[in-house]
Amino acid sequence: MEIDRAAIREILNTARATGRTALLETEGLELLRALGVSAPAWFFVRDAAEASQIHLDLLTGERVVVKVVSPEILHKSDVGGVTIVAKNTEGIGAAIAQMQERLADQQVQGFLLCECVPFNSALGNELLFGMRWTADFGPVVTFGPGGIYTEFLAKSFAPGKDTAVLSPLLASAAHIERVLDDKAITSLITGKLRGQKARVAPAVIVELLQKFLAFASAYGGEQVAEFECNPVVISNGQLKALDVRLILGKPGAAATPARPVDKIKNLLEPKSAAIIGVSEKINPGHIILNNLLREGFDPGHIYVVKPGKAEFKGCRCVADIAALPERVDLFILSIDAAQTPAAIDQIVEQRKAESLIVIPGGLGERSGSEGLVAKMEQAIHASRATDWRGPVINGGNCLGIRSKPGRYDTMFIPEYKLPPTTGAVSPLCLLSQSGALAVARASKLASLNPRYIISIGNQLDLTVGDYLGYFAADPEIDVYACYVEGFKPGDGAKWLQAAAGIVKRGKNVILYRAGRTVAGMQASASHTASIAGDYAVTRELCQQVGVVVADSLADFEDLARMFCLMRGKRVNGWRLGALSNAGFECVAIADNAKQLKLSPFAEATQKKLEELLKRHRIFEIVDVHNPLDLTPMLNDEGYEEAIRTLLSDPAIDVAAVGIVPLTGAINTLPAGAGHREDVRQPTSIVQRMLRLKDEFDKPWVCVVDGGELYDPMAYQIEAAGIPTFRTADRALRSLEAFTAAGLGAQ
Repeated sequence: MEIDRAAIREILNTARATGRTALLETEGLELLRALGVSAPAWFFVRDAAEASQIHLDLLTGERVVVKVVSPEILHKSDVGGVTIVAKNTEGIGAAIAQMQERLADQQVQGFLLCECVPFNSALGNELLFGMRWTADFGPVVTFGPGGIYTEFLAKSFAPGKDTAVLSPLLASAAHIERVLDDKAITSLITGKLRGQKARVAPAVIVELLQKFLAFASAYGGEQVAEFECNPVVISNGQLKALDVRLILGKPGAAATPARPVDKIKNLLEPKSAAIIGVSEKINPGHIILNNLLREGFDPGHIYVVKPGKAEFKGCRCVADIAALPERVDLFILSIDAAQTPAAIDQIVEQRKAESLIVIPGGLGERSGSEGLVAKMEQAIHASRATDWRGPVINGGNCLGIRSKPGRYDTMFIPEYKLPPTTGAVSPLCLLSQSGALAVARASKLASLNPRYIISIGNQLDLTVGDYLGYFAADPEIDVYACYVEGFKPGDGAKWLQAAAGIVKRGKNVILYRAGRTVAGMQASASHTASIAGDYAVTRELCQQVGVVVADSLADFEDLARMFCLMRGKRVNGWRLGALSNAGFECVAIADNAKQLKLSPFAEATQKKLEELLKRHRIFEIVDVHNPLDLTPMLNDEGYEEAIRTLLSDPAIDVAAVGIVPLTGAINTLPAGAGHREDVRQPTSIVQRMLRLKDEFDKPWVCVVDGGELYDPMAYQIEAAGIPTFRTADRALRSLEAFTAAGLGAQ
């Protein structure tokens, strides 16, 4: 798509040379011309006398739009700086005089006389096309309802249906069409609503968005921070920009040297390690050393920096960093923050490690530490220019890493505080900026035994994008769960590209983006930022590439478990089959099925279920429909048969099996005093379900809605590989997300 780059460059440079932060509207209109964006015909005049010399016949129509031109006034309608008058010298002169009087205290350079474009003012005929620079993802382009009610209309649409957010990284016409297809405003204006004629062809919208994306790619950032046309009106089937606003960008920080991300392998699978900060008594460093030895790391390749000792727990001690006899793959710093910069400086200067884990926090976060951090960063950046390229660093302010392939765990939580992870290692990689979140999820997902748990901390060096890019090609990882509080500048784009590649390879990326309220508060006052704040941009771009975005921490945990346990299950459609022994749960399942559709049972299934209910004498009180209420009267054997019949139904793609366990008709308790139940008995509903698990490749989940007495039951079902939830709503949210990902419908 050709744009007049020379003209655009001259416009931006001229504005910047005058010290202004924004374009005048005259410059904005010239820029639209250079972009090939249609706008009204216009003239610039300095005053009413000059306006009287204009050949008004060159402006079509019977009316003229008069606008003030001032570097101090960005929102003209807010101060009475725009009006529509009859197309004659007297009316225009009077309008200019009134504005001059009203805005006498402003720096007014002149006035625009613009063609008054005819358009229908009905909902949907005023649109917004905008571009803004985001620290996370670089330039993004937005499209949505426009005019003075922009924010109100955008917020009135359902979340996810309101505003299209696009990135130059994903700028093909086909991709733009897919994004637009899902937005309410597109249906309104392109004739997709029943009984509505198309006001504009989708191709016209796509073409204009491609121009904005080309502009964003070429000029977003230091040259342009925001570029907005609002409104862009639909007139005679075409789009015409009636107003334009552009804010110049600010010079960015100097680029940092490229990180040697290939050394992440040294970090994750080290053959040698050193630790500083190990006390005789139990402290974080001591716990980390114990963890390494527990995980099977060879003590003959561990060095403890500890003066005055030759050996500690079978590991060789050295007096200081300089005394290390070799360059180690991994150096773990578990010392005070004040000591850390000097230690890093020494490690880098003497080339003693290929990778570092920096445990302490406070570096760059507390006032007074800036000088120490600057010196440390200077040493790291200098090392990147050498043939060695320096080390990669995880942290600071982190709990570090648990790497099953690397046989180590730096998460200094007492072993008795975490559940055992004796099961097979799962293909799950958990990336978290929060160490506390990482260990909390490790505790809750202990039965999964993740392959990697990475507590990234404040991303002093390595970023979440670096890690996802490195892990993307790992054949042993199928599920990537990422908890992100904030991307480093530009790292969101790197993360997004890595995530897109992972999803294309048939694997899954789950994201929980924290800090949403703060991000919203920091959004600027422009329409573009208001309707597409930082979280909205993250959500929209991630969903476009197939990332599963969790709305809550509970969902984040559920989704990680769901996608790990459902590996290998085939999704063929949205048809949901469900059963429970409680009416309320059947209702809850129906209420929470959104994209999932409760399908009528196949005729053969209907007959089998009717026969089942007759044999168990509950046919007279139960109607056979989906979801199926089995009542609390059905026993273990009948339950198993009902589940098998449901899963065998060719009219069902996915299933939800609810068991409210308090009924005496089924065996749901562990062995104990006062009853004869035992969920480990072969005849119990639990053991029957476990046998069903491998009979079907159809995705299905279980709901055990009961108190702590039934924790052993739920744990056994899930430990066997069946995703198990304690409420129906959580089960349906996860099942729906899994189904969407399996069908490529994210």
